[in-house]
Amino acid sequence: MNDLIQKATPKDSEELSNLTFKSKAHWGYSKDQMEKWREDLQVSKDYIQNNEVYLLKDGSQIIGYYSYFKNSDSTVKLDNIFIDPDHMGRGLGSVLMNDFIARINKLHVSTITLDAEPHAEKFYEKFGFSTIDQLKSSIPDRYLPVMELKLND
Repeated sequence: MNDLIQKATPKDSEELSNLTFKSKAHWGYSKDQMEKWREDLQVSKDYIQNNEVYLLKDGSQIIGYYSYFKNSDSTVKLDNIFIDPDHMGRGLGSVLMNDFIARINKLHVSTITLDAEPHAEKFYEKFGFSTIDQLKSSIPDRYLPVMELKLND
């Protein structure tokens, strides 16, 4: 696991929420759509306390994070992974994903699942995830790929 990645604390809530909103907006969604999602993109203090949230900093600024939770004894769900758009294209998404997978391998679970941003599906495929289903989005004719990665024991 990467020494630059650390566990988030509730005091990181506002900065993580802002990063999430900014990163999601990077994909070109309308301002109206982004406002509809604003509440869903909040990373509350309770969320940080009740889930595993790990962040990547550049100095004192949070530039990326991921979060996950166990669905069952054998399955973990990657709930979020976001990079500040100002830091995209530097391999930081891979740094976070590699840290996440290394952390999950220590839990001895067999499967990781996620609901992907459609623009990020190819990113997850690079790590061995495959699309197994799709979820209807709040945007007409838009679907979220449901993906999974089977881990070796």
